[in-house]
Amino acid sequence: MTRTILLCALLAACAGTSAFAQDYPTRTIRLIAGFAPGGITDVLARAIAVRMSEGLGQQVVVENRPGAGTLIACELVARSPADGYTLLFQDVTTHAINATFYKRLPYDTEKDFTAIGLVAASPLLLAVHPSVPARSLKELVALAKAKPGALTLGTGGVGTTAHVGGAMINSAAGTSIELIGYKGSAPAVQAVLAGDIGLTLSTTPALLAHLKTGRMRALAITARERVAGLDVPTLAEAGVAGADIMIYSGVLGPAGLPAPVVNRLSTELARVVASQPVRDTMADLGAQPNPSTPTQFATHLRNEIARLGAIVRASGAQAQ
Repeated sequence: MTRTILLCALLAACAGTSAFAQDYPTRTIRLIAGFAPGGITDVLARAIAVRMSEGLGQQVVVENRPGAGTLIACELVARSPADGYTLLFQDVTTHAINATFYKRLPYDTEKDFTAIGLVAASPLLLAVHPSVPARSLKELVALAKAKPGALTLGTGGVGTTAHVGGAMINSAAGTSIELIGYKGSAPAVQAVLAGDIGLTLSTTPALLAHLKTGRMRALAITARERVAGLDVPTLAEAGVAGADIMIYSGVLGPAGLPAPVVNRLSTELARVVASQPVRDTMADLGAQPNPSTPTQFATHLRNEIARLGAIVRASGAQAQ
């Protein structure tokens, strides 16, 4: 009798989940972004949300929850019901870097989330002030080795993608360029323009206007392949292999999302990423489409947590 009751309860639960997934979604979906409005991740999230709203038949609304290095946004989603109505628009910082950068997190980086799909990947540009006597990355490396500690590279903050990228370049090139963390990428770029520091690593939109006017000079890009429209060599082409890093973005949900809901969302996300309007937005941001299945995304996250975690530990960077 007990087994019969348990079997009936299990079947009822499965039937309820199936019915829920068939009806999903029936109300507004929140897409949580751990960054302030206006940045590359926020712009991508909004472009994705608009197109997903059309396909899902319900509004997908971006909610910006910046602060604490994206921990606020991540914890909110990790603790939300696994019903598909609260999702996270994440990037490389939220999981691959923060998993090691912070000694303690209010959630489990891998166990408390469900992978839905990747969206885009954006490289960083290594740019210098015109006064820096290096016309190529090889010349910059030679200069850094000849004068250890004389060169400074500004980033958007300790523990950011740019900071980790700078540490990777130092490690791969055998240099000791000083990494200075500012409160955001914009102040770091301004510091280079003012001649206060010599270098920065930042996204294409943040630097493009200054490169065109000659106020800064790009030496390399952190992608594995060249980016169309930019006459800038990759780090490997420029002589520093093994230091590539991308600001990849994707969508996650809380742990335990029903498989039918995951499939619904991932299918819609793939359609949106393939759409021309979204690809045009990505091109304007210097980003590249980077679609994936949920399984591929989950594997990617595990690999990046291990790869970038080793770099963070070697750099000594730690949240204060």
